[in-house]
Amino acid sequence: MTAANSLNKIIYADNAATTKIDDDALALMTDLQKNFFANPSATYRLSRPLKKILRESREKIAACINAEPKEIIFTSGGTESDNWAIKSAVLAHLNECPNIITSAIEHKAILNSCAAMENLGCSVTKLPVDKFGTVNPNDLQKKILLQTKIVSVMLANNEVGTIQPVKSLAEIAHASGKIFHTDAVQAVGHIPIDVKLLGVDMLSASAHKFNAPKGIGFLYVRDGLKISPYIDGGSQEFSRRAGTENVPAIAAMALALEKNCRDINQTAEKLSACAKILLECLQSNGVDFILNGGENRLPGHLSLSFKDCDGESLMHRLDLKNICVATGSACNSQQTKISHVLQALKVPQDYIRGTIRITFGKENSYDDAKTIGNHLVKIFPPCQNQQFLIR
Repeated sequence: MTAANSLNKIIYADNAATTKIDDDALALMTDLQKNFFANPSATYRLSRPLKKILRESREKIAACINAEPKEIIFTSGGTESDNWAIKSAVLAHLNECPNIITSAIEHKAILNSCAAMENLGCSVTKLPVDKFGTVNPNDLQKKILLQTKIVSVMLANNEVGTIQPVKSLAEIAHASGKIFHTDAVQAVGHIPIDVKLLGVDMLSASAHKFNAPKGIGFLYVRDGLKISPYIDGGSQEFSRRAGTENVPAIAAMALALEKNCRDINQTAEKLSACAKILLECLQSNGVDFILNGGENRLPGHLSLSFKDCDGESLMHRLDLKNICVATGSACNSQQTKISHVLQALKVPQDYIRGTIRITFGKENSYDDAKTIGNHLVKIFPPCQNQQFLIR
């Protein structure tokens, strides 16, 4: 049996971890990698198409988030973009004991960047969230300090899918003259994003989250905001990030994002329907569980906590049925400790360890949702005191 035939039998429902690359994006990347191999910084004829592709890709990505092309800087992905945003805001101000404000449920790319800056003398303020995983703008208003340099709150959470009130948070930050950054890695290509409407100064994105290659992403930097280069060397990326651009991956990213944004409403309806099918299957069969993240979350994103259960064991049992899901988040899969996100949401102790994350993607079908639901029902017998809670 070939790898391709084997994969056809697998239900992949861990799209928050990574997505299958779009066929058109893969074909474009392969063609460019093979036939357009020149360095885009060179001045001879062979490089001219690469310059054009680079320019057009930047324009396409900018249009998808209502930015200007010059505000898009290509990076290796969301982790680099997050590191750059946090560190550029404070490194030049270490003698002022700068303060960073973020939330308690950020991705480790943000939290560990903050911790690294804390080791250099910065202070870090972590805003709490409510039981749905939402930051209260009033809490930000109370916590801003004179020495605060940047506020970074993610647009959508990677574990529970909660969508944050970024527009309100950015307004509060700007009223005090602070920079506002949002980690939009889970959101770009999945919900409509308008950087001007949101009012953010910087925004991070990672291509492999929206059906494009791994190892490529971008950082939106509002025109007029000065940030120091993250990598020194040549003059690529407006002299902000040195290194020869990965044009095949960049072009593939632009195409995949353009396609996702074109179909964004239709896809969201389908993913929400998949989530509804699975939830109704569990409810109608008396399964006792908690749905984390509240109602305002990414379409098709489910964080489910089952009573008196081990999430990792549950994940492996589904894996034996050729169903791929995650325990909490893929970034925590090698750790046995309970997710900081679930702890911040105060998920009850008899449910918290039994948490899995099911995230549908555009490749999934309604039958996939039914199959996952039916397998979960077989694992959990009906409960007379069943509860279905949305947290």
